[in-house]
Amino acid sequence: MAQTPAEKYAELSIKLKRRYQRLWREVRSELARADAENYQDTAGETHDAGDQSVADVVVDVNLADVHRDIGEMREIEAALGRLVEGSYGTCIDCGGEIPVQRLYANPAAARCAPCQTRYEQLHVPSVGPSL
Repeated sequence: MAQTPAEKYAELSIKLKRRYQRLWREVRSELARADAENYQDTAGETHDAGDQSVADVVVDVNLADVHRDIGEMREIEAALGRLVEGSYGTCIDCGGEIPVQRLYANPAAARCAPCQTRYEQLHVPSVGPSL
């Protein structure tokens, strides 16, 4: 027997909540580790340029991971909000239906694939020289 849309959305809701909890634990763990391990420990006692560069990169990567995870958590919160208000599965740009296959691949998806592509082309900064 095929699942009803409500059953599919209930399944996706569980998937969203589990992912959110996993991300929450990762962020808490990373922040606790960063708090326990200060820059001095990362760089070591010798402060040459190479050690400092490595320490800077390690700190930046850890913070980038936390920032990425928090961004995903916000997307999940928004998706759960759309579930509650009844607009989950509807593209926030064009109002069309987001295919359920896309929602299973990315339960926090807020846009249909064409609108997501257009959004990324308009909003994602190009990679290149910044000076």
